[in-house]
Formats: sequence, structure tokens, C-alpha cells
Amino acid sequence: MNRITLTKPDDWHLHLRDGEAMKSVVGMSAKQMGRAIIMPNLSPPITSAAQAKDYHDRIIESLPKETIFKPLMVLYLTDETSKNEMLEASKTPEVYAAKLYPAGATTNSSNGVTNIRKIYSVLEIMQKEKIPLLIHGEVTDPSVDIFDREAVFIDKVLSKVVRDFPELKIVLEHITTKDAVDYVKGSDKNIAATITPHHLLANRNHMLSGGIRPHFYCLPILKREYPHQDALVAAAISGSNKFFLGTDSAPHYKNEKESACGCAGIFSANAAIELYAEVFDKHKQMQMLEGFSSFFGADFYGLPRNTEKITLEKLSWTVPKSYDFSGAKVVPFFAGSELSWKLLD
Repeated sequence: MNRITLTKPDDWHLHLRDGEAMKSVVGMSAKQMGRAIIMPNLSPPITSAAQAKDYHDRIIESLPKETIFKPLMVLYLTDETSKNEMLEASKTPEVYAAKLYPAGATTNSSNGVTNIRKIYSVLEIMQKEKIPLLIHGEVTDPSVDIFDREAVFIDKVLSKVVRDFPELKIVLEHITTKDAVDYVKGSDKNIAATITPHHLLANRNHMLSGGIRPHFYCLPILKREYPHQDALVAAAISGSNKFFLGTDSAPHYKNEKESACGCAGIFSANAAIELYAEVFDKHKQMQMLEGFSSFFGADFYGLPRNTEKITLEKLSWTVPKSYDFSGAKVVPFFAGSELSWKLLD
């Protein structure tokens, strides 16, 4: 197979930043994706329906001309999120979900939820109004090893939320472990997961072997190849509608990544669908790529599938070493490396 035409994909987990930084990268996602779930962890975070609508409008204003791209907005949950605010969100057409960041789990999560019980009344509203809960699934207890935080979260937090809110739609985002794969596979149809290109294509050796490589540093952190990376690949290419595309593309300034305390996040929006194609082609499952990238996420969110098409060609090209990013540089995933699939204009 040297060429494949797909229904235009959607990105069910995307960081766009704001202002000039957003303007530097939003066109890349718009070229590849029909829609994207937009993460709300700005500084300050998007905690109200009114803020979400304003952010939505800024994204629309920043898009290249003649671009068809729909940002799907998300509320950032805090200990103080009210039932009334969530009811307002349910009536705001720009808002499609709410995001749980355990406080301190990742970039700009200091305002996140300190104890899941504090938002139980909000989760009740979300379950009733059919608002999906998107979860960064890691505990932040410093006594828990960073490589174990996802598995512990599933056991100690997620399992209780699912038990107490059995009808709540939940997306366990950017899963990284076999534990998560097995949990989602064994759950009811209202539990799904997104998988990033970097967790499919890299493991912790890429980040640590031969020196610390900051552009492979993300949260949740890259895990072992076996059993975790292998389990993610198997889930993505399986054809199961419980797993779908979510890049977690998260641009940071090059100098802030290459620092004594580098930011967590991997930028992949420049070549998202090509990166996923590498995985599916390697495992001889290109026929499964369209479901994973273009169908399963839309179906889970209850949205129509896109009608526009994209075409990928088997054509070697080299990922640029950096891109302009708001007057500075951002380094993409697999910078300087060769990919074998290219999105045609």
C-alpha cells in the first residue's frame, strides 16, 4: 500500500496555548484534523462556560483563511466548580466536556482537583446532562513512583468514580500502561481512552538512554516497551472502538524544554496523522487507521463523522528540527528523523 485516503481525522486531546503561541501552531492541526478537543489548562485556566466561549472565539479568529476546523471546548474542574457552572456549560454549544486534572499532576494543573469527593455533586450533573469527563489519570502522592501513578490512579480513584457514576461518559486520556488498556477493555461502553503518537512510538529508553532527552519528556511519562508500549500498540491497531486518536500535542518553547527543570509535553501537531500511520504501517494494519483516527472518537462523543477526506502517500521526508513559535522555536516529536508517510496537500 503506497497511498491511502481517509475520512479526515479528529484530535480528541490537543493543547493550543493562546495568543501568538496559538497562532503559531493552530494551522497545523487545522490542516490535518476536522475537529479537536481543546485542553483548558491555560494560565489562568478555562473554568467557566463564558471563558470557554471566549477562548473558542480566539481560536476561530486565529485560523488560516478558508480552513474548516471546529474547536470543541472543555471546562477545567477545580475544587470550587459549582453545579450551576456545569449546568451553564451544558447549555453552551461550544462546550463538549470537562477535564479532571489532579492538582499538581502536569502543566498548569495547580488549580486542579485535590480530592475527587469535592466534585461529586458536579459529576452528578455531568452524568445527568451527558457531559463527558476527561481524565488525566495519575495520582500525585509523592510516595508513589512516577512510573506507577497511572496504575494507582485506576485502582484508587477511577474505579470508585466508575462505581459511583455508572452512566457517566469517561475518557481516560493519553493512556500509557497495560493496566489502563486492560481496564478500558474490561469496562462498559461509556469508558474509552485516547492514545498519543509518542506513547506508541517511544518508550522510556528514548528519553533516558545515552543522556536525558528533554523533548521526549511528557506526563504521563513514557513507560517500558514491554508490557506497556506493546499493549498500547495492540489496542490502537485492534479495531476496538474504545480507543481513539488523541495527540496530546503540547508545544513548549525550546529553551523551556532544554532547561534544568524542563516542561512536560511533546509537540506533534505538525505531523500527527503521519506519526500514527508509521505505527499502523509497521504492524501491517493500515486498514485499521481510519477507524482509530476518524470514526471511534466521533461515535463516542455522539457527533457526526467528518465528510472531508485526506490522502497519505508513502513518501519519505524529514521532520524539521524546529518550527517558529511565537518569536522563538518549538522542537517537534522525532525532530530530524525520517518518516515514511506524508500528508498530501
